[in-house]
Amino acid sequence: AILMPGTGKLTLTGQLGDVMKESAQAAVSYARSHADRFNIDPVVFKNHDLHIHVPAGAIPKDGPSAGITMLTAILSALTKRPINAKYAMTGELNLRGEVMRIGGLKEKVLAAKRNNLSHVIAPLKNKTDLQDMEEITDGINIIWVEHADEVLQQVLEPLKRKKSKLA
Repeated sequence: AILMPGTGKLTLTGQLGDVMKESAQAAVSYARSHADRFNIDPVVFKNHDLHIHVPAGAIPKDGPSAGITMLTAILSALTKRPINAKYAMTGELNLRGEVMRIGGLKEKVLAAKRNNLSHVIAPLKNKTDLQDMEEITDGINIIWVEHADEVLQQVLEPLKRKKSKLA
């Protein structure tokens, strides 16, 4: 996600289906409605455009599972806070910030493992999906969440202060 001067427009690019576009719009709405909590001046939403690009790879993307990931990218762009890249995450986001159940958790955990990620953030409502699957979860720290705030607390890093230039 990137923020640039503009008129408040949201641009979505990549091979996104309708459901994924709706997830992005819901994430932007959540960010806007909670701007004060994240110290975002509401004027930013009127004077800047937000562009979200989901690289296509070989597979078109459609589904709600990227909701919390999109929210994280959006808030990173709006707050200039970096994201801790040690985390994989999945979860549908509703307008109240609740992290909803998703499909394919087993496959997503395996993908995180293949990519040497040791932390996966997933909806608490999916916890039973991985019962008795220790061979899959071995070496992976699954962080079960119910709300977007829990995700953001884990992955949004503090704003880094610029070092002053001494003459």
